[in-house]
Amino acid sequence: MDGLEPKYFALKNTIDSCGSLIVAYSGGVDSALVLKVAHDILGPKALAVTADSPSVPRREIEEAKRIALSIGARHDIIQTEELQNPNYTTNPANRCYFCKTELYSKLSEIAKREGIRFVANGTNLDDLGDYRPGLQAALEYQVISPLKEAGFTKADVRQLTQQLHLEIWDKPASPCLSSRIPYGSQVTPEKLAMIEAAEEYLRGFSIRELRVRHFGDKARIETSPRDSHIVRQNLGLIYERFKQLGFEEIEFAEFRSGALNASLISIK
Repeated sequence: MDGLEPKYFALKNTIDSCGSLIVAYSGGVDSALVLKVAHDILGPKALAVTADSPSVPRREIEEAKRIALSIGARHDIIQTEELQNPNYTTNPANRCYFCKTELYSKLSEIAKREGIRFVANGTNLDDLGDYRPGLQAALEYQVISPLKEAGFTKADVRQLTQQLHLEIWDKPASPCLSSRIPYGSQVTPEKLAMIEAAEEYLRGFSIRELRVRHFGDKARIETSPRDSHIVRQNLGLIYERFKQLGFEEIEFAEFRSGALNASLISIK
């Protein structure tokens, strides 16, 4: 395990010291690693909880179920109601704060009911370099970040996840569907459904890393340079399908994670 051994040791110690733990588990590689180690150390005293709402793709929910099952961990799925909160749906720059507040409030209730001492998330050191207002909600609800505390970067997470034989070690990041809607533009179930259907259609062409940004009647398709030729080769089909979904115009750009955060640099 080379240079990861001290960090892995620290991660296991942090989780072991919890005694019992709820993992805010999205099915992504970070929270999957926390869940894997928590299950290995704490067994049934570790519980994965996944939030389900219109802002979460069905594909992600099903994959979260499958990976939790492969780990052998206890796993619950709960409904969250962030779309009932106008502070969320008006889509301010700190939208994620209201989403995480909704999630962590529910996880705190489950922890009290189950007699579980701690709630953990999958935040790693690299997450601290982006604009993430959800971290404030974690602080307010005393949610711990075992990966961050053990000094894990995203590269460390992927390396250890691979060494622990979790198949999603190279899974691309998949933030919620609301992140595809520009700040200040209303978040609605209809827009989220359009985005999900559009991205699901593009994945049918074996495009792994992509975003469909929602700009009213216009969709912006973002893919990596290695997949741009797939889009070009299937433009006719893509235009037809996107028009069926309600998009009248399509533009194309190179994929860049957090692209809609670019305008927020000044407030970080």
